[in-house]
Amino acid sequence: MKLRLLLGDQLNVNHPWFSTVSQDVLYVIMELRQETDYVVHHIQKVVAFFGAMRHFAEHLTEKGHEVLYLRLDDPKNSLSLTQNLEKIISSYNINSFEYQAPDEYRLDDQLKSFCDQLSISSATVDTFHFITTRDTLGDFYKGKKQLIMEYFYRQMRRKYSLLMEGEDPEGGQWNFDKNNRNRWKGDPPIPPHYSPKVNQKELIQIKALLDQEGVKTFGYFEASHFAYPLDRAEALRQLDYFCTHLLPHFGDYQDAFHTDEVYLFHARISFALNVKMISPLEVVTTAIEHYRKEKERISLSQVEGFVRQIIGWREYIRGIYWKEMPNYEKLNVLENRFPLPDFYWTAKTKMNCMHHSIKNSLENAYAHHIQRLMIIGNFSLLAQLHPDAVDQWYLGVYADAIQWVQLPNTRGMSQWADGGIVATKPYVSAAAYISKMGNYCSGCSYDKSKRIGADACPFNSLYWNFLDDKKIHFKTNNRMAMMLRLLEKIPAHELVAIKKRAYEIIEHPDAF
Repeated sequence: MKLRLLLGDQLNVNHPWFSTVSQDVLYVIMELRQETDYVVHHIQKVVAFFGAMRHFAEHLTEKGHEVLYLRLDDPKNSLSLTQNLEKIISSYNINSFEYQAPDEYRLDDQLKSFCDQLSISSATVDTFHFITTRDTLGDFYKGKKQLIMEYFYRQMRRKYSLLMEGEDPEGGQWNFDKNNRNRWKGDPPIPPHYSPKVNQKELIQIKALLDQEGVKTFGYFEASHFAYPLDRAEALRQLDYFCTHLLPHFGDYQDAFHTDEVYLFHARISFALNVKMISPLEVVTTAIEHYRKEKERISLSQVEGFVRQIIGWREYIRGIYWKEMPNYEKLNVLENRFPLPDFYWTAKTKMNCMHHSIKNSLENAYAHHIQRLMIIGNFSLLAQLHPDAVDQWYLGVYADAIQWVQLPNTRGMSQWADGGIVATKPYVSAAAYISKMGNYCSGCSYDKSKRIGADACPFNSLYWNFLDDKKIHFKTNNRMAMMLRLLEKIPAHELVAIKKRAYEIIEHPDAF
């Protein structure tokens, strides 16, 4: 009998493995403590993964496949991936072992080592999900000094004929990013967010199991507000809802944030994508089909902004991960060292932008990309938090967080700990950007216009202090030159006061 392993983020019903039903093939899916415990996860993330894995196992069984599903409390579950595999190989008289290539380096390394010690044959197959291979990005940028995403994105557009007119981009330009930076002020109205149909009793049972087994989690859980699809059919309905109701304004407001809105016009399909219920190519082709049919409602800039996120940024980030690992997860070029504030776990801070962004994260295991990058990530970098701690928090708090996508986005794009491999300059800002893109500054305890004083916005003093503290790292960076010139113009006595204020925040962040 042949044993085939399926990991929790390999829930692709269209994988070639499943085109043939054979009683001589046993599929195994496991709920593992090594996966729940390698970082502390948001409770909704673990519930979503286990729920989706169980639905996938049921689907395969209904199709006639032989499936062994090991629940967390199953007496036969040793809770270790390799120990379980060893027992199954022995108990079921397995003569060959196959697995789909993992997307996380640690699991890839673990399974390679396991196969090296096997006395039976083993093989690795592709997941047939991504539109690139692990090596595509490295090959594309071979010999180049900078890994500019835009050129990679254009190549993906050409290769898959997405929004193209022959060899030229539809509409005469590749990128409508400048159209994607509007502040949402209450109009147009935001349609109700899509609530996937889930069995609440099932979710409560999984939560109870995690409690019973002592799995450490954080965040909030309420079955009636669970926002993640647990099977492909529901994921496709959520995608269709986005394309029908939200895509017409997605591009315009994809960078906006608002105190009264958690999701705005975002699709919220990243969990379904990252566990492979749906594929990137079908996601973008579905969006483009809606655009083609409804051009009077959906402009090119809306759909291009969405396509860029999926087949541009997502594939690019995966390429960075496999090009740079394993050393990438240890990079700390700026030598940041401070611990995570307690309010990352409670949202108890007087900074309105941080309060809302972290509250959204804790309540929903979700925040959109600008909240992650320009609010929480921005503060984390300005406060010079250790990138290891920031990585662990981001990997744990978001339901869609798997290391291949989280690590380059956090350590690279957000924290610049990689020294510019992903981002040509640090994505930092003072209060002005936050005020421009949303209403978080309204009603805040701090004054967005002040750099010093008890009521000055912490982002302002932190920003100028960061530039001063790290200026040696940016002296040859052309994109930072203007800000460094402005730094030099700040009177010495004022800079002293700014830095004093900044270090009060850095050393005692929970007081702010």
